[in-house]
Amino acid sequence: MRTRSLTQPFDVKNGVKRGVVVQRYRSPLVGRNGEVEDVAQALRSAGAAARTLLVTGGAGTGKTAVLGEAWRAAAKEGAKVLRLGWEGARGPAGTAALADAVCGVLAKIHDSRQQARVTMVRRARSQTVGRGSEVALLSVLGEVLADAAQYVPFALIVDDTHRMPDATASALGLLLRAFRPAGVPVVMAGRPTGPGRVGGAHLPAAADRVLELPPLSSAEAGELIVRRLGHPVEPGLVTAVLRSLGPLAGSPAAVLSVLASLEERGGLLELDGRMCLTVPEGGLRLTADVTDLGRLVWPDTAPDAGTVGMAAALARLIERAGLRLDDLHRLRPLGGLPEAVGRALDDLVRDRVVTVDRDGGIAFAVPALAAALLTLPEGRDVRSLHAAITRSVTDRLGPAATGAAHPRLADHAAAAGPALGAALAVPLLMAAARSSAKPDSFWRARSYHSALRHLSPHDTRTTGVLRESAALGLRYADHTGVLALGEPLLACLDGPHGADRGGLEWVTRAWTLSALHEHRSPHTDDADPRYGAALGRVPAAALLSGLGGLYGIGPVTPMTFRPGPTADRVPDADRESGSGAVPSPAEVRLLAAAVGGAAEFERARRGLPRDALDRLRNAAAYGDLAGALEAVLSGRYAGAGRSTAVQYHAMVREYLAGHWDGALSGARRIETRGRTDGAAGVGQLARALAAEIQLVRGELGHAREWLDLIPDSVSHPLVTRARLGVRYWSGQRDEALEEAWRGVRRARESGLLAGVDRVLLRILSIALEGNDPEAARRTMEEMETLHEESASPMTREVVLLGRGMVHGDADSALAAYRLAGRRVDVPLRVDCCGCLAEVGDDPESWLAEATRSGHALGMGRPVRSRLGAAARRRNVSLPRRRAAREGRSERDARLIAMVSEGATNRQIAARLACSEKTVEQRLTRLFQRTGCRSRVELAAAWLDGSLARQGLVPDDGPRPYGGDGTALPAG
Repeated sequence: MRTRSLTQPFDVKNGVKRGVVVQRYRSPLVGRNGEVEDVAQALRSAGAAARTLLVTGGAGTGKTAVLGEAWRAAAKEGAKVLRLGWEGARGPAGTAALADAVCGVLAKIHDSRQQARVTMVRRARSQTVGRGSEVALLSVLGEVLADAAQYVPFALIVDDTHRMPDATASALGLLLRAFRPAGVPVVMAGRPTGPGRVGGAHLPAAADRVLELPPLSSAEAGELIVRRLGHPVEPGLVTAVLRSLGPLAGSPAAVLSVLASLEERGGLLELDGRMCLTVPEGGLRLTADVTDLGRLVWPDTAPDAGTVGMAAALARLIERAGLRLDDLHRLRPLGGLPEAVGRALDDLVRDRVVTVDRDGGIAFAVPALAAALLTLPEGRDVRSLHAAITRSVTDRLGPAATGAAHPRLADHAAAAGPALGAALAVPLLMAAARSSAKPDSFWRARSYHSALRHLSPHDTRTTGVLRESAALGLRYADHTGVLALGEPLLACLDGPHGADRGGLEWVTRAWTLSALHEHRSPHTDDADPRYGAALGRVPAAALLSGLGGLYGIGPVTPMTFRPGPTADRVPDADRESGSGAVPSPAEVRLLAAAVGGAAEFERARRGLPRDALDRLRNAAAYGDLAGALEAVLSGRYAGAGRSTAVQYHAMVREYLAGHWDGALSGARRIETRGRTDGAAGVGQLARALAAEIQLVRGELGHAREWLDLIPDSVSHPLVTRARLGVRYWSGQRDEALEEAWRGVRRARESGLLAGVDRVLLRILSIALEGNDPEAARRTMEEMETLHEESASPMTREVVLLGRGMVHGDADSALAAYRLAGRRVDVPLRVDCCGCLAEVGDDPESWLAEATRSGHALGMGRPVRSRLGAAARRRNVSLPRRRAAREGRSERDARLIAMVSEGATNRQIAARLACSEKTVEQRLTRLFQRTGCRSRVELAAAWLDGSLARQGLVPDDGPRPYGGDGTALPAG
């Protein structure tokens, strides 16, 4: 909001000096600038201009905060503001209590008539008998307040009027309507009055104006979160908080309550200077304080302990199994707890705390409230209620028929636990899981898991249930669900296998594949040793688990391949299960060979097309297991889902395509997801790649933070490359090179050749920058040797680029540039541009492209210093930064997207952690470049695609809320 000046004449009654420039007060409250100014203006309007203002709004909208900020704003300009403390009045509710409160105000006005005014009020109060005398007392109250204002101008604030007793509220309303104290501005604040509040209804009628506080918009709520946490935030955090609050998403108090709850239980993590969420989105809750919950959620009166207890019982019922009205109707004749829950439900629906949809489904309107209620002490065991709901149908239809006809009852059967016997629960759960009436794979998996809890390892049905559940999980990429089969799988492996040994082995392989998808290795020190022992009894699963170390998941372990007639085909168990997503031993061999030498890779390639082989080698270089599986399994691979491997695959693609903000966001999602699932050691290569991005951007502090999360025992080439860069740019050149060469030797000894080429390229660059021709020659020889052994597309590109750097071979550097472009490797193309700027025929054009691409990636000091040195050696000037930005700018696209959402400059600045001035400068340049004359025109051109067609912004659309939050460059 712009600052405007108001010049007012001097007036004793108004309390404003002539000629004093009053500036509009800038409120620190989010989304309340106009409201604070309106209230402050009302408080300043003493004398003849005095008015009565009522500030109203729902629970937690910030009424008291607005009053406090307006009070401070008015006080800064010399206004005297007093609070009518009706809560501490000693007299009975009504005019007597109001008189006590007025005496409290008069006691704060120190002049010669103070005692006389208090005496008048006490005399009038002592004569209060009957309705007429009460009116006389109100008249005296108005008279003494007006008299005091003539000598010491002041304004009155009355807060929490919705809590005021009816009689007192009625007396205050009559005072303000019939005996309003002349010259005294009055500002009241409270919730809208309910239908049963007769006294409270007088207050809106007594106000000259009612100011309603609207809920915060999504952008304003995001700004509030950023201010409260003191850091930029991941867009997903804002989305999760608002989604958890439902209709309370615009309530500042509710937003702050969720944030306080997150801080109390360590649910926030700072990464890259941004706050991220480390708890499941469904676990966000309000602070579990009964008083606060009642104040925020219940609209009129605070609930008693019994109401909260029944609400908590209802929350447990809903959380463990979906609850519908017909479930409770069937139990009504039983009385007892079902009847009590039904009565409580009626009250909660009336208070709009709980909602019922058209199908009778029951849910809490505010999910964060339900999550908070679940943390309260459990007063009632609701398992018997789940069992009763289940039996109300099975008694008529039988277990299997109930599961097929009413599959949703499986949740109640699972929640009942031991209250239902296995003879009833298992047939119901199995029929429900196999029913097509509810195709949700996660729900079906839950039914299988619940059935397994009732089955013993010796039960002949157990292995079949394991196979069905694992196949379902792989088909729908639910790897977390497959991992949940671990305990019953171990129990079966420890017992007699029976005739279904092959099925049990297939489940073990499926479990191993899911563990790799979630970047969990059974060979790490913190892994459960039982799983390692179990894999030892299933050679095919042990072989599959060995892939982990080759792809940066746990330590590298020996892999022994046994040739045989079944090595090159998909096992029959895979076909019988309906899923071929588990690679065969021959495919595992190919996946392993992709990280090693060319000879083994040629033997294992199995006739795959060349483009699939190239994609496999590229994925192997970055430890991208999902990308490697996709290349080998092709249509058999279910690449959807949200596993760690799939998210890392997306991160690698973003990195290679030059979308580094998206890649960093992916790294933060992987990191927080691992902590959410209790597996903080996953995603080591995602951490290394994030450190690499921050290093190249010149953010050494953030790069070190990522590397500090990686244990010293992890020695994948990606980690070695990032450590080399950070140590070198921290001034530890010799130590960095020594450790890097050790990493190269360890990788070669482990047969891990993929990715070593990038470590050597960085060593070569450091040797050339240090004018060390002997080190450069040695490194070049090592690169040539590596290419002879590996013969991958990446090693070829690196060798060609190395020849350009060492021997000045422009043709080789140009060939590397073209190959990197064909493979879509933007970072390597930038390196090629830097080399061609030194050895090519047109250094200025190569410097321009390198600078433009570098700024698009956000590259910092490491790249700028190298390009600057090349420009000096070729005696040309480095292109100005502004010229480099004239191409496509992903950051500009994100800025325009926020403008299109209606965000103000202040809101944009809060999201992007920069100043409003920087936002204004960027918008001014955007107007000049695009030809748009206003924010509306800019948003319209963005939405209709004309900016993308002109090449002024990327054509891949805006990012989610707030983009990635990267700070805009200054200037």
